[in-house]
Amino acid sequence: MINVTLVGTGGMVPLPNRYLASCHIEYNGRGILIDCGEGTQVSLHKGKLSMVKIDIILITHCHADHVTGLPGLLLTIANSGRTEPINIIAPRGSTNILNSLLMVCGFLPYEVRIWELHDSKPQEFEQIGLKITSIPLKHHINCLGYSFELHLKPRFKPEEAKKLNIPVKFWRILHNGEEVVVDNRTIKPEMVLGSPRKPIKVSYVTDTRPVKAINEIVKDSDLFICEGMYGDTELLPGAVEKMHMIFSEAATIALNSNVKELWLTHFSPSMPAPSEYLEFATNIFPNTIIGKDLMKKTLKG
Repeated sequence: MINVTLVGTGGMVPLPNRYLASCHIEYNGRGILIDCGEGTQVSLHKGKLSMVKIDIILITHCHADHVTGLPGLLLTIANSGRTEPINIIAPRGSTNILNSLLMVCGFLPYEVRIWELHDSKPQEFEQIGLKITSIPLKHHINCLGYSFELHLKPRFKPEEAKKLNIPVKFWRILHNGEEVVVDNRTIKPEMVLGSPRKPIKVSYVTDTRPVKAINEIVKDSDLFICEGMYGDTELLPGAVEKMHMIFSEAATIALNSNVKELWLTHFSPSMPAPSEYLEFATNIFPNTIIGKDLMKKTLKG
């Protein structure tokens, strides 16, 4: 299962009741953090989300509201006694900016590795057991979204194993996809496994205009987290100018991409009550939820 937490839901500046947009994804006891603006570690504390177990920090882009919390977070992790490396993954052109931020940290007892990804084409990689695909976005600077997939093993059928007189000690091996030999019989995994299962999929997109790559990569997501800088459709010209999205545009992507659930996030500070505009999204995609700081969901296969 995957645990997803919205660490913050604000855009541009943090508010007393709304931290800057960030997301924490936990799988198998390890964590991924998406973006780290000012105050992110405070919200992580409030949510009792382990910082020392964060192995990867994914940066969407290097605007201040998405990265200026990094030095404080890394220093807090250092004070916990961590020595294992942390990977920071960001769009092309981010390394110099991030290294400049990290200068204020001084000595850290662990290595910080910065990796850059193409911002013009998707890239696939694996971290903490999840397949991650980057999503090229359209903003004022190089920007990426991210999609996460947990591939699930077919269900094991103990009744079939019993019919074949397979000792229990071999069940785990077969469930892992390996053949076993029992009484000179070769038992293949497909003889005791169910049909393939759909992966658990979570996608996160913020700070962009709608682009084709979003629909292609977030398709069939169980949970799609997408920015809604403004709720009112009349504010579309401002969203276009600032290269953001409004609620109806996020909802249209959700509808066209066959996602199960949409969470809106990255709200403008000029919109203190995003829920007042929810109908702009639900009229298009009914299963839309206004994101709130520390809102959580557990996705199970």
